[in-house]
Amino acid sequence: MTGYLLKNCAAVIVDEGKGTSVRRNVDLLTNGPAIQAIGENLLLNALPEGMIVQDASGWFVYPGLVNTHHHFFQCFVRNRADLDWTKLSVIEWLDRIYPIFSRLTEDCFYHSSVTAMAEMIKHGCTTAFDHQYCFPRHAGKRLIDRQFEAADLLGMRFHAGRGGNTLPKSEGSTIPDAMLETTDEFIADCARLIDGYHDAGPFSMRQVVVAPCQPVNCYRETFVESVALARDRGVQMHTHVGEGESPVVEARRGMRTVDYCTELGFAGPDAFYAHCWELTHDELRKMAASGTGVSHCPEPVYLVGAEVTDIPAMQAFGLRIGLGCDGAASNDNSNLMHCIHSAYMLQCLTASTRQHAVPAPLDFLRYATSGGASLLGRTDIGRLAPGMAADLFAIDTRRMDYVGTRHDPLSLIAKVGIGMPTDLTMINGRIVWQGGEFTGLDEAALFAAAEATLATVEF
Repeated sequence: MTGYLLKNCAAVIVDEGKGTSVRRNVDLLTNGPAIQAIGENLLLNALPEGMIVQDASGWFVYPGLVNTHHHFFQCFVRNRADLDWTKLSVIEWLDRIYPIFSRLTEDCFYHSSVTAMAEMIKHGCTTAFDHQYCFPRHAGKRLIDRQFEAADLLGMRFHAGRGGNTLPKSEGSTIPDAMLETTDEFIADCARLIDGYHDAGPFSMRQVVVAPCQPVNCYRETFVESVALARDRGVQMHTHVGEGESPVVEARRGMRTVDYCTELGFAGPDAFYAHCWELTHDELRKMAASGTGVSHCPEPVYLVGAEVTDIPAMQAFGLRIGLGCDGAASNDNSNLMHCIHSAYMLQCLTASTRQHAVPAPLDFLRYATSGGASLLGRTDIGRLAPGMAADLFAIDTRRMDYVGTRHDPLSLIAKVGIGMPTDLTMINGRIVWQGGEFTGLDEAALFAAAEATLATVEF
């Protein structure tokens, strides 16, 4: 038996399928990639060979966070005051940012993926979905292959969204010609990646999602072929919906985006959309009825300043909800932990104007854990319970930051927020981050390599 025994955890957030609860002063035992037991005084008599004991006194142990929307490559375009959402329309912003994206090289995609995943791991994220839709011709087709390489380096559980754009700018898209693909190119590479990387088995570390970028920047046939491929291979589907494009889609197609995607078959329990802040209650009900999920990214809502995503209505209607960081072009960090607090506070801002009440703080933690797992089609992650993946993070709460808060671990992250890296992050039964260091990796060397690659690109 090889695994870890976390001894005397102050609190473990447990969900055995009947609701979330707090177990106080217990041990957590892992065996290989899975959790074996959670309880008092485990392995008191004798330790199996290979078992590593970790003193977890004072620790709150949570299920690992599940990111459901990001654009890793955008980590090389952040902290840019000139790209100011408050002074630009979405179209103006896209016209400025896409030419920058089109200059990125293959190495940029690799090192930006390392950058994003490293930051996520530091803040408790154990499964990351990335929507990689940027394929400059000069960078080649092996960009997602390099992302899997980055995930392997860090030990991240990775779901790769193979995105793409097929509609030329001359026909109404915002995409530079240097980033365009044909539908055949896009579908062929999706198939290649599924065949080469997708693992549908328990505790899978690699999966592929068919993810055309968005309806306004793709031909109809791109979405039709995406549905056919995804359903044939049994993989999830993803795209951007409801982030300001609905009037454009309606002008082109005679219907808003939700109805358009539904007509094309790009909806159902195997599909989830990013954003959805501009959707009507009728559209949300249609999504709930079809089983289509939503990845809520709170940070872009602040930047766009148009309307606050109606999470209370989504929950009331029974939508599956996950959380996403989104890319650095509209969120300059990759901290999903922060997004839990941000998402909750954002809903509090508009509580008095909503028909439905703000969900409980615990629900926002669920969006980032079991909710995200549901969007990705996973039943083996997102909860701490025997038999589930040993994906978790721990916070030592014996700090001034947590005085007066420790009575309610379930609400802590949403209401108070966690303003520092975790004390430990474990993925698939392996500690990948502990005590301020990546296991077996030199963070200074990772930083230097990323900065050197960034310096090769002219912005």
